[in-house]
Amino acid sequence: MNKERLGNPTQLGSARAMAHAASQLLYRAAAANNDPLPGDEHSNLGWDVASGSFQTRPLNAADVVIVLGLSPFVLKIGVEKLGLGGIKIAAALSWLDEKLAANGLKPASAVVATYDLPSEVTTLETFETVDGLEALAAWYDLAAYALTQLASDMSAIKPGPGEVRCWPHHFDIATYVSLEEGDAEEARGIGAGLSPGDSSYDEPYFYVNPWPTVAPEKLPEPITPGHWHTEGFVGSVATGTEILSLDDISKGAGAFVRRSFDTGQSLLNM
Repeated sequence: MNKERLGNPTQLGSARAMAHAASQLLYRAAAANNDPLPGDEHSNLGWDVASGSFQTRPLNAADVVIVLGLSPFVLKIGVEKLGLGGIKIAAALSWLDEKLAANGLKPASAVVATYDLPSEVTTLETFETVDGLEALAAWYDLAAYALTQLASDMSAIKPGPGEVRCWPHHFDIATYVSLEEGDAEEARGIGAGLSPGDSSYDEPYFYVNPWPTVAPEKLPEPITPGHWHTEGFVGSVATGTEILSLDDISKGAGAFVRRSFDTGQSLLNM
């Protein structure tokens, strides 16, 4: 991964809000047309490195996939596409409804999000091709590489890792590795992912969180180049700024995630 592609991680707030708002179109289309699954699996999104885009799961029997590209900033359904720069969000939603109807699918506008979104997302009225969208895509590329490698490395664990997916509510891309069978509230596991930035850090950051939560006083020395986060959640975190301090970004990010995971296992006595 070229450092220049990742841009300045502290200056991606506008791109993050724009992409997060656009991802709600995909969420609403998927939630309207796919049968509900536990954990909202039916409405989460995949990230395609080759095209730099988010993608829904196929929408019911129609086998239609909605795609959101970040660079260029475009919405696609089949061969139809809509450039989002300068387009009112309401107009983009109407366009999507029209294309869904043409494929015999239910309208995305019939769905209202059941979760809270950041104010910078809910107050947007018009999509804009802002600076940082290409860099934001590069952070998702980096995360997909590191998390997919982790999931592959942990494939022998049972129940084991879930898919690497993006969750439209927090807009993070993540996998959860279940370390044992049992009730989800009590069974041990480790979540690993990348947030594009939120109220904890106004920049992308990798996180690896053991579950159940580990007491802060039991935490060992932090994993390079990151630190332990203990406010709101307890986990090993490396911000974008910390990741960019590495000589080899791709290898170093993957190593941080893996070493944090191994440490999490030790903390959970696994």
